[in-house]
Amino acid sequence: MLGKMMHKQLTIGSLIEHAGRFHSSTTVTSVETSGETEHVTWGDIDANARKLAAALGRLGIVQSARCGTIAWNNRRHLEIYFGVSGGGYVCHTINPRLKPEQLIYIINHAEDQVLFIDTTFVPAVAQLRAQFTTVQHIVVMGSKDADIAAQIEGVLFYDDLLDAETADYDWPDLDENLPSSLCYTSGTTGNPKGVEYTHRTSVLHTIGGNQPDGLALRARDTVLAVVPMFHVNAWGTPYMTAAVGAKLVLPGPHLDGASLAKLIDAEKVTVALGVPTIWMGLLQGLEETGCTAESLERTIVGGSALPTVMIPTFRDKYGVDLVHAWGMTETSPIGTLNQLLQKHNELDAEAQAKLREGQGRPMYGIDLRIVDDGGAILPHDGETQGNLQICGHWVIDSYFRAGETALTEDGWFDTGDVATIDGDGYMIIRDRSKDIIKSGGEWISTVELEDIAMSHPDVAQAAAIAAKHPKWDERPVVIAVKRSADVTEADLLAHYQGKVASWQIPDRVVFVESLPLGGTGKVQKNTLRERYEGILLDS
Repeated sequence: MLGKMMHKQLTIGSLIEHAGRFHSSTTVTSVETSGETEHVTWGDIDANARKLAAALGRLGIVQSARCGTIAWNNRRHLEIYFGVSGGGYVCHTINPRLKPEQLIYIINHAEDQVLFIDTTFVPAVAQLRAQFTTVQHIVVMGSKDADIAAQIEGVLFYDDLLDAETADYDWPDLDENLPSSLCYTSGTTGNPKGVEYTHRTSVLHTIGGNQPDGLALRARDTVLAVVPMFHVNAWGTPYMTAAVGAKLVLPGPHLDGASLAKLIDAEKVTVALGVPTIWMGLLQGLEETGCTAESLERTIVGGSALPTVMIPTFRDKYGVDLVHAWGMTETSPIGTLNQLLQKHNELDAEAQAKLREGQGRPMYGIDLRIVDDGGAILPHDGETQGNLQICGHWVIDSYFRAGETALTEDGWFDTGDVATIDGDGYMIIRDRSKDIIKSGGEWISTVELEDIAMSHPDVAQAAAIAAKHPKWDERPVVIAVKRSADVTEADLLAHYQGKVASWQIPDRVVFVESLPLGGTGKVQKNTLRERYEGILLDS
């Protein structure tokens, strides 16, 4: 016999409906592409999201159709998050930093029917549009512009779509297991893979990830989402801030340290989220501008390892607590957060700071384990290293349109990381089981870099490794064996132009007589890393 309680579907529409009903006067600050700052409210976001959902229906978009976005963190992007998903469509956020071939692949693989773009990306989309096989409508996120209309035939304008609708649209009572959003990960070799979230998983991530020992966002907070909205749904920040009614600050395209420092002071930000390079830039920006970040209480840092020197600098100079987090596209993304336990109150400040350097422990809804290469479960003793696996309420089951499961036989997802876990669940990433480079929170494929290097007629062999970098955490360096004495470092670096995105081009090329090979003929990259990982620091 079933219980006697109400059953309500867990949907994205319910999140913005709550914000619009109970936090309608709370501010949402948006820095526009033009540089202007706009102040609206959660009530405005709710009303405009409803208008957008109605407009998509009027365009004939069918349920669960993908609607792509190539956009910055701003007010219209936030409305798209809720209007698309809440209306029963799938919000597909696209990383504009990808090279054109990958953008084309992702949009076509997702079969996007609508593409929302900020004005920044009009020239690129105009050039690539003929290669989008399923896109029916391109919507520029702004008001009507004759110059843009001349570049893209049949383009629609976001503000015109909303002006034609009213805000009396009712959010549909959707099945919570329907897809709500789609993100592609570039953390693999080959083509990017899609991860399609459901309404249920996104709402559970919102609730579970925002526990007191999670992100712990409150209605009294002012939250600065520096993490891009095209990167794993901005770590779920739009959903969490709507759920609790926090003031949300969206910084637009200007993420330099000085701009962020001024924005933090102007908006009295209390919590901020982003990758380590952002906070390194913020330290410099605070020095340059004289801003104090007096209101800022803590930052959530993820995407790559947090430089430990930043923790005492922020704490002692600005009174800001840096909280380390870990996750990935396949985990929605929050997997762990580094919050202390009650027993840690007895530790001195130095011991507490040391504990905070790791990636933290899972909140309710997530479980972690480490296994050896044969799949045997390893002890959680804080010393034994193993392949990190995860399961939980907001973890992937299979990749979008892949068919086969992405899980182990007993239902765990292998993260591709090597880690230790202690008896309290505190996890530290020790290494990567693959050699993918993570630069500024973004993945770079070593296989692709090596393939391009060896396509040069004067290069015989090549290996790409991650070298330490003072700003970007890791940057690619290529170790190559010459086929011809004529090839130079400048020649090979020039060979990468146009073949990968500019930020993926290696920082250095080192020529050697031979590469170290193992017993099976594979290049021993660990030997290369030991030898060259400090080359960019030395120079």
